[in-house]
Amino acid sequence: MHTVRAVPAVSVLNLRDLGGIALGPGRRVRPGAVLRSGQLSGTGPVDDATLAALGIRTVVDLRTADERATAPDRLPPGARLFVADVLGDDPGVVPARLRALLADPVEAERLLGGGKAEEIFAQTYRRMVLSPRAAAAYRAFVDTVAEAAARPVLFHCTAGKDRTGWATTLLLLLLGASRDVVRTEFLSVNPVVRVAYRPFVQGFLDAGGDPEIASAIIEVRARYLDTALDAMDERWGGLEGYVRDGLRVPVRTLRRLRAELVVHTR
Repeated sequence: MHTVRAVPAVSVLNLRDLGGIALGPGRRVRPGAVLRSGQLSGTGPVDDATLAALGIRTVVDLRTADERATAPDRLPPGARLFVADVLGDDPGVVPARLRALLADPVEAERLLGGGKAEEIFAQTYRRMVLSPRAAAAYRAFVDTVAEAAARPVLFHCTAGKDRTGWATTLLLLLLGASRDVVRTEFLSVNPVVRVAYRPFVQGFLDAGGDPEIASAIIEVRARYLDTALDAMDERWGGLEGYVRDGLRVPVRTLRRLRAELVVHTR
């Protein structure tokens, strides 16, 4: 059963408490400890109060330097910022350029037209698993979440769907969730993202943009997650090898993570 709690917010996209997600019979993620979202740059008084009530101690920002400079986070009171840049400062990386591409149908067609959009996005997911820079970022993310003094932790990218989606997948798998459960959580952000980006998509379409390009870059798709999981399986033989040899997460960190974030319900 998937029971993640969406936290109502006006200007924070995809704000979700992972607490309650089923990890197996009688085991769930601890509520209030780890949350995911999109960027925190546009928060207003209502959302500031919402975030303050969550007691966030650490915000993990998975975005590039350009994204952080363009839309810096407004941190909740008392929270510290931890940067774990997954993709680096490559301006060609698609997840870091969603709004820019939607604002320029000609550039979007050049980069992503002719059916290339889904393939390029899928390969970005492969890179998030295989690149050393991404591995360092996700290792830092796991280390932070495992630290009791850092929690509650809120982690995010721009839209809260791609880099954040893989971070969520990784964390849930480490805690013992099945691949069916992580797939459900991965895809569940789509309705909110579609609504949030609807004005940008409509402007893109009105200017002659390709609907398939808009769909491929705004949505998360099962193929994207499958590409990441396949890369993990092919390179490291599965989660254990990825965590041990790819991310180099110490065993003591994994033990602490599981001991403190798993709630036994019976």
